[in-house]
Amino acid sequence: MASWYLYLIRSQDNRLYTGITTDVNRRLTEHQAGKGAKALRGRGTLTLVFSQHIGNHSQALRVEHRIKQLTKVQKERLVNQETALEDLITGLQGMDQIW
Repeated sequence: MASWYLYLIRSQDNRLYTGITTDVNRRLTEHQAGKGAKALRGRGTLTLVFSQHIGNHSQALRVEHRIKQLTKVQKERLVNQETALEDLITGLQGMDQIW
């Protein structure tokens, strides 16, 4: 079974994009080449600012959904390591197996 990762990419206009993948470096390269998420196309330089191993695909989807619900300020706290991912996803079903 593949291991899944949550990642955040910062675009040149300072937007944060959240996604999941089994290979963070490959996915970043795809985004930089304009493949994949339309939200990142034409956004200039893309920088990986956060990634963390999550577990299986189901867990990764739940975490991704939760992170996408956060405000920009909350995501910045995660990126700047002012808040732990564990604290942001507390209460999500099936997440106790990750950490």
